[in-house]
Amino acid sequence: MKILRTLGVIAAGMMALSVANAAQAETRVTLKSAKAASSYYQMAAQFAEAMKTGTDGDIIVTVEESQGSVQNVMEAMVRPGNYVFTSPPGLVSLAQNGKGPFDGRPTEKFAEVHALFPIPSLTMHFVMRADSGATSFADLEGKTILLGKGSFGAREGEKYLQLFGLEGKVDLADAELSNAVAALKNGQIDGFVTAGSWPAPNVIEAAAGTDVIVLSLSEDQLAETKRDKTVIPAGTYNGQEEDITTASLSVVAFATTQMDADTAYALTKTFWEQKAKMGESSSWWNGVNPEMLANITGKMHPGALRYYDEVGFSIRDDQR
Repeated sequence: MKILRTLGVIAAGMMALSVANAAQAETRVTLKSAKAASSYYQMAAQFAEAMKTGTDGDIIVTVEESQGSVQNVMEAMVRPGNYVFTSPPGLVSLAQNGKGPFDGRPTEKFAEVHALFPIPSLTMHFVMRADSGATSFADLEGKTILLGKGSFGAREGEKYLQLFGLEGKVDLADAELSNAVAALKNGQIDGFVTAGSWPAPNVIEAAAGTDVIVLSLSEDQLAETKRDKTVIPAGTYNGQEEDITTASLSVVAFATTQMDADTAYALTKTFWEQKAKMGESSSWWNGVNPEMLANITGKMHPGALRYYDEVGFSIRDDQR
């Protein structure tokens, strides 16, 4: 009996040691994303699952809800270890220069923020009924457009109307963006403006039941917006026979230099290797490509750079 008890103690000890070793091998990462109801929170959850699958459980990502990118960047000052967050690169640049909402904050803390990889951009869509006759921004004069209220897309849409000389020349519908597709289909509006990763669900829905045209920006108009260029390939939406050139706000996954290079390398490598699989279930990942690295301002994390150099992705000197 004593022998059996001894063997039992040894077995229990070995099991405990095995569990401890597994825990030590597991890398924990916190990902601060967006509001739980948003598409970007969905993306974060998909990314977390892809990390678990792609690393055989060696990297476990815990997703935290956020109230927005400003909060995400602000927390980079105080969050230790493997903290990853999503934000437009321009917001990180403001933080590193002590401007905007980061005025008075210690810029040296934000200097530790480095980029990992791009995620789907906030892409502008000006969606018009085909029978409205609008095929360019000049044709919007006298048309009824729904911008929505309070969102990035609404603010950008209003800005573009001003930039392109259409302020006061377009009838703005007083309604929420959630009503846009129904209003378009029943003829209450001629078009609506939305921003999101492409293909955008509300544009897919609108194009499925109504002949629509998504307007393209000229190169001059794109330059006026001071946003990044995005090309939505022909065939993305029902009836779309040509590429759509539009403006977008890049969104990037960032970490700080408190994350070691091996972890940053593993996250970056696994992201690109799992991207196609993520795109099978959510097509917004298919819009992410290596060319989007050019839209990242500031420095790349050394671990991410190691991966990009291995695979031959183009990285500028100012990003190193």
